Amino acid sequence: MASNISIISSMATRQVLADLVAQFQQTSPQQVSVESVGGVDAARRVQGGEAFDVVVLAANAIDKLIEAGRIVPGSRVDLVHSGVSIAVRAGAARPDIDSEEAVRQAVLAARSLGYSTGPSGLHLATLFERWGIADTIRSRIVQAPPGVPVGSLVARGEVELGFQQLSELIHQEGIDVLGPLPAAIQIVTTFSAGLSVTSTQAPAVGELLDFMVSSAAADIKRRNGLEPA
Repeated sequence: MASNISIISSMATRQVLADLVAQFQQTSPQQVSVESVGGVDAARRVQGGEAFDVVVLAANAIDKLIEAGRIVPGSRVDLVHSGVSIAVRAGAARPDIDSEEAVRQAVLAARSLGYSTGPSGLHLATLFERWGIADTIRSRIVQAPPGVPVGSLVARGEVELGFQQLSELIHQEGIDVLGPLPAAIQIVTTFSAGLSVTSTQAPAVGELLDFMVSSAAADIKRRNGLEPA
């Protein structure tokens, strides 16, 4: 049996990877460990040469690591598609978010807003600029540090309206998920896996990734608020 397969990922795929690994290990003796941190930190550590077998990040981050020579070219596989949802503290008033204008009004009315340092946060910052409200709400924005779930800030009452990948909000206690961003302003991030150049067990990694993209993994992905890629 190959030695332990080590995976580093962003927080957006923490729970789905844990569930996928647990399912994989029901039929395989292969040992797998997953470390989930802020996506920015994960990319920095891989870029710095830290040894892992598999890297799971947003597709564009994987592509950058391939270009940098840190992930084996041709090894990228797309795992899931992830959309952004909105949450409030459990029991709080639920603003209308059914249209782009409704979300804009909810943002303007909120005393505080939270988003992450990941793809969803970048999208929202751009959206607020396009709406012409970035300066108006700048002092109300709380950007969660890498690895800190936006939902945890919402649950503690530090943020009134929180935006993050549904996969990160869905397991957070103390919040109510209002629903996804409307289609007109939704951003869907593809999260992908790649074989690290530091790995010495490509065949074992290949078996694991084959399972993760198989139809047998689809239900696990959906239960975690994600769509199979």
